[in-house]
Amino acid sequence: MGRLAYVNGRFVPHRKGQVHIEDRGYQFADGVYEVVPVADGHPVDENLHLDRLEYSLSALRIAMPMRREVLKLVSHEVIRRNKLTNGLLYMQVTRGVAHRDHKFPKHAKPALVMTAKQTKPPGAAELNAGLGVVTRPDIRWKRPDIKSISLLPNCLAKQEAVEAGAGEAWLVDEAGRVTEGSSTNAWIVTKDKRVITREAERRILNGITRRVLLNIMQAEGYSFEERPFTLEEAESASEAFLTSSSNFVMPVTKIDRRMVGNGEPGPLTQALRKAYIASFAPDGSIQ
Repeated sequence: MGRLAYVNGRFVPHRKGQVHIEDRGYQFADGVYEVVPVADGHPVDENLHLDRLEYSLSALRIAMPMRREVLKLVSHEVIRRNKLTNGLLYMQVTRGVAHRDHKFPKHAKPALVMTAKQTKPPGAAELNAGLGVVTRPDIRWKRPDIKSISLLPNCLAKQEAVEAGAGEAWLVDEAGRVTEGSSTNAWIVTKDKRVITREAERRILNGITRRVLLNIMQAEGYSFEERPFTLEEAESASEAFLTSSSNFVMPVTKIDRRMVGNGEPGPLTQALRKAYIASFAPDGSIQ
C-alpha cells in the first residue's frame, strides 16, 4: 500500500485526498499548519509543536479540531500507517467549509488534514559545502509568528533563491536587519564566538528547532544573544547557519555570493548541529 493521508476523520490513499472547494483554506488561506520531524518512528519535540499549533489557532480564533490527546493518537497512527521512520509529519487545520464570505462563518467545523513523507537528512557533501543564501526584502504580513498557510511571499523568496543557485532566502526588513529565512530561522556567529539570532517577537516565527537549540546553548554555556542583526553584520560574521524542522542546524557559507568567514562550515555551527541532533537521536543514527 502507498502513502496514506488523514482527511477530516478518514484515512485515504494520498493521491485521493480531497477537501471541499469552499474550504476556507483554499478560498482565503484561512488556516494554520505544523511540520513535525520524525526520527526512528517517533515525533520530535511533539508537545512544542502542538503548543505552537494551539497558539496559531488561537490567534486566528479557530478551534482545535479535536482534543490534544486525540490529535496525538491520530498523528501517531499516520506515522504508523505510512511506516515512517525518518521524515516529516504535516498537519493543517483550516476554519472549515462555508459559503465564500470574508467574515467568519458561524457554524463551520475546523478541517484537519495530515500527511507524512520519508526524507533524508543532508549528506556529508552538502554539510561540508554548506548552503548559500540570497537576501530579499521582507514583504510578508506583520504576523509571521502565526504559522499561517498563507505563504505566497515565502514561496516567491524561495523561488528567487533557487533561481539564483542558492538554498534559501534571508528576508531583510525596512531597517536593513535580517528577520528570518523563507522557511527557516537565521543565525550568525560573531568573531568573538557569540551566537546571534533575532528575538522571538511578532516579526518572526518562533521555530521549534530554534527554541530547543537556545535551551541547549544555555544549558551548555554557549555565549548567545537574541537581537536583530543587520545584513552588514551577517556578511562580516565568522559563521552563519539556519535552523528548521527539516534542516535541523545547517551551515550557511555564502550570503549573496559573498563567503561567510573562510567559506566553510564553522566549528561552532558543527558543534551545535551535533548537540541538537543528540537531543533526539543520541545513538548517532542521524548526522
